[in-house]
This record gives sequence, C-alpha cells and structure tokens, in this order.
Amino acid sequence: MSTATTTATTAATARTPEQQLAAFVCGFQPAQLPPEALRILRHIVLAVSGTALAGAAEDGIAALRTLLLERGGTPQSTTLVFGDRLPAAAAAQFNGTLCRALDYCDAMAPGPHIGSALVPAALAAAELAGGCTGSEFVAALAVGAEVASRFNLSEAQYDGFDPTGICVVFGAAAAAARVLRLDATQTLHALALAFNRCGGSFQSHVDGSLGVRITQGWVAQAGVECAQMARLGITGPHHFLAGHYGYAHLYGRGTLDLAALVAGLGEVWRLERVVFKKYPSCGVTQGVTELALRLAVRHGLHPDTVSEQVASAEVRLPPYAHRLVGHAFKIGANPRVDAQFNAGWCVANALLRGSSQLAHFSPENVADARLRPLVDRIRVIADPALDARGHTAVDLRITTTDGRVLHDGLDTAPGFPGAGLSDAQHLARFHDAVAYAAQVAPRALAPAQIEAFLAALARIDTLDDARQLAALLVA
Repeated sequence: MSTATTTATTAATARTPEQQLAAFVCGFQPAQLPPEALRILRHIVLAVSGTALAGAAEDGIAALRTLLLERGGTPQSTTLVFGDRLPAAAAAQFNGTLCRALDYCDAMAPGPHIGSALVPAALAAAELAGGCTGSEFVAALAVGAEVASRFNLSEAQYDGFDPTGICVVFGAAAAAARVLRLDATQTLHALALAFNRCGGSFQSHVDGSLGVRITQGWVAQAGVECAQMARLGITGPHHFLAGHYGYAHLYGRGTLDLAALVAGLGEVWRLERVVFKKYPSCGVTQGVTELALRLAVRHGLHPDTVSEQVASAEVRLPPYAHRLVGHAFKIGANPRVDAQFNAGWCVANALLRGSSQLAHFSPENVADARLRPLVDRIRVIADPALDARGHTAVDLRITTTDGRVLHDGLDTAPGFPGAGLSDAQHLARFHDAVAYAAQVAPRALAPAQIEAFLAALARIDTLDDARQLAALLVA
C-alpha cells in the first residue's frame, strides 16, 4: 500500500461514519464516476420521467396538486407535466408522488424506490439554486443514489418498514445538499435531519392504498427541506448513524455493519444494484409474470382460450415476497395498486392478455370480469426454502384441463442485477409510458418534445444547465 493511500485511509478512519458520508457527498468529483454508473443514472432519469408523464391522471395526483396549489408559497421550482410553480420542497413532493404513481420506476431489493425521490429532489434544488450544470447534476444523482443504496437494509432489518421511507430520504437529502453546494458540516446536518424523517410501512402496499406513492413524495420533499434547513444553520444529531439511538440501532436492529456502510465510498458503487422492472407491477411479481408468459408460449396457452385450458396454478414465493403480494385478491379503493401488489392477479393478467403493460392495470382492466375466474384458480404459497435462492426466487406450476402439469422457476427476475434490461428494453419501457400518457393523461408531450428530452438525456453530463430537463417534461 502506498504512503498516500495509507494516509488517506488513516484520515478516513479518524472521522466518524457520519463525517465520511458528508465528505463523500461534498467532495466527490464527477470524473470519478464509472461509465456503468453513469449509464444506470441515465436509465433512472429515463424511467422516472416516463412514469411521471404517464402518471398524471392517476388516483391522488389531481387532489395533491389542488392541495399544494391552495397552500401556495414562493414560486421556486416547477412541477412536471403541469408546469406549476411551487416552493421547492412542494414541487419535489408533487413530482415524487407523480413519478411513483404507476410503480414503474426504478427499484432495488428488498424494496426501496430511489429515483422517484432522488430526481425530483435534485431538479427542485437545481431551480432553487438558480441553475446547475449537467456535470454537477449527475454528481448529485450519483452521491444521492449511492448514499441511499448504502443505507439500504435487509428484509429482516426492515421487517415491514417501507424501505423507500427509511433509506431513500438520505439519498434525496444528499442530492439536494450537493446541488445547493452545502459544505461538509451543513451536509452532515442535512443527513442528520433526514434521519428524523425516516418512516413508512409496507401496510400501505398490502392494503392497496395511495400511501405508497404519497410516501415517495414525502421522501423527496424531506430531502429538499432538510438541505434547506441545514443551509440556514438548523442542526440534526451528529451521531445519527452510529449513536446509541441512531440508524444502526433503530433500523439496523443492532446488526448493521457500519464499517461496510462507508467502506469504499467513491470506489465501490452499490447504486449498480438498481433494478429496472420489465413489467409495471411490484418487483416481487416480476419473476412470476415472466414465468407465466414463458410457460404460455412454450406450451401453447393462448390468451383467447387460456381460461378453458388452465385448471389451477400454484405460485411459490419466499415469505417476505408472499407477505407483500401473496394475499387473496380483492378490488378496493385503488384497483391499480391492488393488482400491482398481487401475484395471483399478475399471473392471470399475463396469461389472459399475453403480456403485462401499463394499460392492463387501469381500473377498468383490473375489474375485467374475465380475469376473476382465473385469479380464483391460482394459489400463492409462502415457501421458506426459496429464501436460499434469492429475493426474487419463484416457482410456478400450472395444471391444465387436459391433465398436463407445466412447471418453471427462476432465481433472478428480469431487470434485477444479473438479468439486467438492454438499452433497447429501457427505451421500450419509456415509450410504453409515453404511449399510455397520450391515451389517459390530461396533458401529453408532443413527439418533437419527447425527442428533445431524449437528446438532452443522452448528454446529461455535459448540459449547460440541468434545469432544461424539467422544462422539457412540461406539457
């Protein structure tokens, strides 16, 4: 080991973990970003932009917009699609909720959605700051995504907490702090204040409530607010990570490796674990949707006759996934959420429609009477043995009316690390969202504007001002 490396290592270990995080957020140089990490950040922006355009007509969006416009305040930042001018934190809240409304944004095992808070927070901060170069904007996204990824926990540690509400708030605060040019002390306090905004439960998902998307907006809002407060000298707990009542104790449940959390910052990129869903439903339904479509093609289960061909089906999921999507299907106040977070419905939809697209999860399509008989023939079982195979492990067994037993399984769902999507598939996801927006959204972008946005995104790291991304996403 060189003398310089030894000195740097000694200096890092002399600082608290909280100080090391703050130093990384402030001191990271854009030139240090590996090409693969930059590619992933571009895909994150692409994914959340598409879902924002397509989510404008979804439940809760109009109501939230009305509420935030009624509150008013200093016009600092822009809402996507609609172009309203709101206080920066409010714009981040609205845009975060909008980006998550279809649950087709990026994610990460075992459940945090980073981009739908990170990008809105960074965009709102860029306008608040009076501008931000593309290079600095990418740096903010990089440190934000990496900090959120570092704070991500295991299934056992979350134990029902919504990962987005627990770990992503740190990423949103880090990105906003970087864009607003906070120094290391201010950045530490922005992260410390964010610690006090951790919250959220998977019960929102299980109950099919709008709390899922609202939590996303709160996380984006908190990120901006915490950075604003820290910039004005408002402090948070210095030892928010390693303190007696810090993150490691409260959420890590005493099992969090603090040294690993900060090890290799700027060298090892955990943001490369980001997931991009192939299908517009919960991450733990990706595998079983893929299996249903695979078995249908392989064994001649045709959408027009599948209801007569399938006698029964059995889905086996790890217990964590089963608790999230394994319950009996019923339509409540928010049919899209009910369907997205139900494995049985996702299997039936894939078999009956021969694909899984955004339009399939509209309330009228979720309630399609043809689906219910097929859903009722599908049993979803929690199988602890699948834990050893991975977070997205799943087995699907279909028994046909002519006596055949069709079976397939996978350990890594499409879109997850090790089974990533191609650039063409990423672009196809975006265009699916754009096409859906043209059908249902109150406002849609013209084709020329879509092309201008894609061109700007392709050179995001060299843009003169990243604020143009938000401007291009206003219809």
